[in-house]
Amino acid sequence: MFHRITGSHNERQTADPGNSELKVKELRQALGPLTGRSLSYCTDACLRRYLEARNWNVGKAKKMLEESLEWRAAYRPEDLRWCDVSKEAETGKLFRADFHDRHGRTVLIMTPGKQNSTSIDDQMRHVVYSFENAIFHLPEGQEQMVWLNDFTGWSLYCVPLKASRDFMNTLQNHYPERLAMCFLYNPPRIFHTTFKVRK
Repeated sequence: MFHRITGSHNERQTADPGNSELKVKELRQALGPLTGRSLSYCTDACLRRYLEARNWNVGKAKKMLEESLEWRAAYRPEDLRWCDVSKEAETGKLFRADFHDRHGRTVLIMTPGKQNSTSIDDQMRHVVYSFENAIFHLPEGQEQMVWLNDFTGWSLYCVPLKASRDFMNTLQNHYPERLAMCFLYNPPRIFHTTFKVRK
C-alpha cells in the first residue's frame, strides 16, 4: 500500500505576497551583517524558503532562521563526513538514490526496518549527513527533494518514538521547504493516525 504526502510548499504558493523579492531583502536587512558560514548559507533561495515556511512573515522567518544558524553553528552539519556515519549506513536504511525524479529532484530512500543501532545521536547524525548530501546534489535552481519510505519489517522497536520526534523536529525547524513529496510504502497503522495529526 502506498501513501503520498506532498510538502507544504505547494499549499503555500498562493500565500506568496507577490513581492517576494522585497520580502527577501527585508529579511536580509533584519538579520544584519553575517559572516563566514552563516553568510554563505543565507542565500536568497534560503531566505525565501524560511519566509515560505512562515507564510512570508519576516519577523517569524527571522526568528526561525536565527535558530537554524545557531543550530548549524553548534552541530556543524557541513563538517559531517562518510566516516562519521558509515556504521549507521551499513544496512542501507537511508541513502541517496542514484537517480532523480522526473522534475530533477534528489531522491532519498529510507528503510527504517533495517535499523542497526540504538544510539539516537548516531542515527540523527546519519539523517543530517544524508540531508546535507541530498541538498548538495540538487541540480541548480532546485530546492526540494523527494523521499521514498519503505516500512517493510518496521516496528516500534526499530526506531524509538524519541528518534522519530527528533528527526521530524530537525527537518521542520532547520530544513524548511525541502520536502516536495514523500511516498510511504506499507506504512504501519500508527502512521495513519500520526499523518492525520501532522496534516
